[in-house]
Amino acid sequence: MSSKAVLRRRPVLSWALYDWANSAFATTVMAGFFPVFFKQHWNAGVVATESTFRLGVTSGIASLIVALLAPVLGAIADRSSSRVRLLLMCTILGAAATAGLALVSQGHWLGAAALYIVASLGFWGGIVCNDSLLLHVAEPDEYDVVSGFGYALGYLGGGLLFAVNVLMTLQPALFGLADAGEAVRVSFVMTGIWWFVFALPCVFFVHERASERVAVGAREAVRLGFGELRTTLGEIRRYKPLMLFLVAYVLYIDGVNTIIKMAVDYGISLGLDQGGLIKALLLTQFVGFPAALAYGWLGRRIGALNGIFIAIAVYIAATCFAYFVADVRDFFLLAVVIGLVQGGIQSLSRSYYGRLVPEGKSSEFFGFYNMMGKASAIVGPILVGVTAAVTHDQRLSILSILLLFISGGWVLTIAARSARTDATLMR
Repeated sequence: MSSKAVLRRRPVLSWALYDWANSAFATTVMAGFFPVFFKQHWNAGVVATESTFRLGVTSGIASLIVALLAPVLGAIADRSSSRVRLLLMCTILGAAATAGLALVSQGHWLGAAALYIVASLGFWGGIVCNDSLLLHVAEPDEYDVVSGFGYALGYLGGGLLFAVNVLMTLQPALFGLADAGEAVRVSFVMTGIWWFVFALPCVFFVHERASERVAVGAREAVRLGFGELRTTLGEIRRYKPLMLFLVAYVLYIDGVNTIIKMAVDYGISLGLDQGGLIKALLLTQFVGFPAALAYGWLGRRIGALNGIFIAIAVYIAATCFAYFVADVRDFFLLAVVIGLVQGGIQSLSRSYYGRLVPEGKSSEFFGFYNMMGKASAIVGPILVGVTAAVTHDQRLSILSILLLFISGGWVLTIAARSARTDATLMR
């Protein structure tokens, strides 16, 4: 069957629309307006370094909770044959918490932080369920094209709503809104509605195939899930290059995700124009998609490992340059540079990891890899926040991310050297 015919199938399109649905949270809320409103509205009158500390801790706690619950959610979905129902529950939870941010009054940062953590749990929980449903809407030889289709719709959908929301904040009168603050609150509500509405096709038209596993209750599913996690960890320890790569990946991808979550906060703390910062973030979104495709071509030309090293070097240079940012034009330059490598480092990391995975273990090993990726950004935001609070220097706080990129690159070097000497892992 041709790729076009595959993508026209109702279950495939419905599955991919979930990426379109929940990517609005990643762009409008997570990377865009939440950091802005958290600093300027919910932390009004608070010293910039203190609000950065609070944002860093909030983001870190959200990621930590996701890390702890990811295997539980996956186990419940796998063992109780309830992926679609669990996806709907996570969607309702995340969308409601996102819309609820519009009701949090000025100065109530704890309430905003709590809702953000709940929304993040719904966001990542929905992704865990949706990822596993790929195997129920496509055949093995269709996985790549269907997965790529969902990825593309995510960029497009998230970018489209974010573009509308940005226009609302820049020209609130055009939408009958009083000011930019009201536009942001409306954007939170729009994101929640968008997320819920476009998730419905997946709920109605995606059906799980009969499982060979015996269905069990939620409590037993959790027990079995943690048991499988312990088994996978034990297996991974037997493959040194793969284990080293995972350590490196967690470090440098934590840096990548920290920049996504903390960049706007940093710009605001430096006194840069809020509208310009949001435009720069939107630019990153639209540069990222074609750049990811181009970076995939580069990886084929020079090798995935070399491509990852180049991306890490770019991130190190960009982080150093961020220390000297003086105006919005500098921030725009950073946005373009980050957009050029953001998608590339993620895609090449996955493909390089695939070369290290032993035959017959792709399912369990990639499940662990996805869990680690989704649970990253624990250390980075907290590191930035603590550095800002201790040093009272916003520029030093952004430099702290260098620790993640440098240590990640160093461990990656060790992993690559180990892989070259272990012929059993290089296929």
